[in-house]
Amino acid sequence: MSKSRLIEQKIVDTLEKNYMPYAMSVIVSRAIPEIDGLKPSHRKLLYTMYKMGLLTGGRTKSANVVGQTMKLNPHGDMAIYETMVRLTRGNDALLHPYVDSKGNFGKQYSRDMHFAAPRYTEVKLDKICEELFRDLDKDAVDFVDNYDGTMKEPTLLPITFPNILVSANQGIAVGMASNICSFNLNEVCETAIQFINNENIEVSDYLKAPDFTSGGQLIYKEKDIKEIYNTGRGSFKVRGKYRYDKENNCIEIYEIPYTTTTEAIIDSIIELVKNNKIKDILDVRDETDLDGLKVTIDIRRNTDPDALMNKLYKLTPLEDSFGCNFNLLINGRPKVLGIKGILANWIEFRVDCIKRQTLFDINKKSDRLHLLVGLKKILLDIDKAIRLIRETEEDAMVIPNLMDGFGVDHVQAEFIAEIKLRNLNKEYILDKVSEIDKLEKEIAELKDIYGNDKKIKKIIVKQLGEVSKKYGKPRRTDILHEEHVEEITQEHFIEDYNLKIFLTDHNYLKKIPLTSLRTSPEHKLKDDDSIVQEIETHNKADLLLFSNKQTVYKIRIYEIDDCKASSLGDYLTNLLGLEADERIINIVATDDYKGYMIFAFENGKVAKIDLESYATKTNRKKLANAYSDLSKIIYMQYITEDEELVAFSSLKKVLIFSTSNINPKSTRDSQGVQVLKEKKGSVMTTVKRLSEVSFKDLDYYRTKNIPAVGCYIKDEDKEDGQIKFEL
Repeated sequence: MSKSRLIEQKIVDTLEKNYMPYAMSVIVSRAIPEIDGLKPSHRKLLYTMYKMGLLTGGRTKSANVVGQTMKLNPHGDMAIYETMVRLTRGNDALLHPYVDSKGNFGKQYSRDMHFAAPRYTEVKLDKICEELFRDLDKDAVDFVDNYDGTMKEPTLLPITFPNILVSANQGIAVGMASNICSFNLNEVCETAIQFINNENIEVSDYLKAPDFTSGGQLIYKEKDIKEIYNTGRGSFKVRGKYRYDKENNCIEIYEIPYTTTTEAIIDSIIELVKNNKIKDILDVRDETDLDGLKVTIDIRRNTDPDALMNKLYKLTPLEDSFGCNFNLLINGRPKVLGIKGILANWIEFRVDCIKRQTLFDINKKSDRLHLLVGLKKILLDIDKAIRLIRETEEDAMVIPNLMDGFGVDHVQAEFIAEIKLRNLNKEYILDKVSEIDKLEKEIAELKDIYGNDKKIKKIIVKQLGEVSKKYGKPRRTDILHEEHVEEITQEHFIEDYNLKIFLTDHNYLKKIPLTSLRTSPEHKLKDDDSIVQEIETHNKADLLLFSNKQTVYKIRIYEIDDCKASSLGDYLTNLLGLEADERIINIVATDDYKGYMIFAFENGKVAKIDLESYATKTNRKKLANAYSDLSKIIYMQYITEDEELVAFSSLKKVLIFSTSNINPKSTRDSQGVQVLKEKKGSVMTTVKRLSEVSFKDLDYYRTKNIPAVGCYIKDEDKEDGQIKFEL
């Protein structure tokens, strides 16, 4: 029994020998498009159809084309047919389809709409393919052997416009990929013309934006588009288009992004409804028919269709990104190029094509001229030519005798000898010879073109103009500038409703919707606990919570869980992470941070702070130095406009003052201004709103100027049991 031998081999050698040939084959011969905008599978299929006469004739069964293509493309029939499907008019994947089709070829925008079998469908080349094969028979491009050496096929097609930018193309190779979006033919041709005239043009002045067969709206961000144009990499967003049917209270989506399908959109909408993320949708269905794509969404009454669609744009593939990777093969090497790079290489390719076909014409006309020059020589003596032929005994000597007799070469003599007897008349020969001057002129013109790149580029420009005029179509994808697009944030998905927030003495917070509060208004509290503050607001507002440690905590109200009056609510020490001896002493709800915070201190000073001072761009959750700590805080209140307040001192004096006399400050821990003068060691004990006291003579306590010492309280006003003079 022989032992198996282990052969040691370097991993690098293994990769070079086994993996690299496969990788290069996929890159060069399968997945990456070339400068004519075609992959090998596309080119083989279209060339086969061209050779079958399908550019001018009627349609033939797709199965026939697939079978013929196998002579060039050694793949299974279904792989070839799937390649054909995407090139057809029926599939709607290309702005300018190459194949005129009859039958069901599915749809690019549908995942589940399958194409019919090739025996049921019929195809021929579309009219635009004339531009793919123009002058192909004039040696415009190289031809190579097919896989078994029985046929020749073109390495590229001499297409007369930059098809690489007109037809969307995607390919995944080994270690690299390509994803080229489509552009409008008119814009591409105009850009190419302008680039030929001036290479320093601004591409975006002529090539507005990508264009797709599926239409939709492209969200135009100048920076992103220019990056794609300059580097060949980047991404942009495309969103679907819709209309609102007021009569049936439904939304009809009739165009979607090129990168998605109707089924994917419907599935994602159903998932959102199931997960209760969107509550305004009653039903969604695919109503696509012969008139085109349509997805219908039934919505609840009073639903804002535009607001709902904004949510769907954010949460579903109704708005999708297209990632550009302009990777194409240039002379067999993959390169990622910007628009100018692609156009420069395409122009170089077209110049070479035109030079080759011009040289072909020069050679053909020169050969014809050479024959006619020989024919002209027998005009000198037609009878001599006839006599020479008659007197020649051997057939093999006819040509040598003509060569000697008229001083012509072998080719010219062969041409003369092949002339029919009936054509050996002066009229026929003079008619043919008259072509000489015309041919000489044409050859001179062709040689002038062949050696002059400027003239060749003029031909390219002329051809581009003709293609644009003949095949150009209006844009399908609308351009929507980013400033006209509403930015959708998480808050758009938060349900907004009115509610009340309650703060208790033991540091509990209750967030209760008004609907819940109406049904069960009885509050549950801990023993010895009580409600110290109550505010009415809504779910999308911000909540500021001021603590006794000169700190303010900020929280979005929708981040707090709803509760019922019968529950204790959230314990703020846990919710906010408060210190052991820290308590929340005041809460404020706001939408726009307008208004002021009033802080009154034991030393008689009052600060009026802009609420905007607590708004931060970074949405910080905790702010220190929320108010001054130089004196004990005795009163804190949020006001939207100036009002009168009542200050009480430990000397049983009262002062009514207006906050309009206090200048607002933006520094949060400002000490404010002196309102109640300190006298004999007195302090300010409390402050109340004017509506909270019931004095008989308010003017008695009022002051126009601050600071002031206030007035002793009248006996008749002492009956107000809520008045507190001592701490």
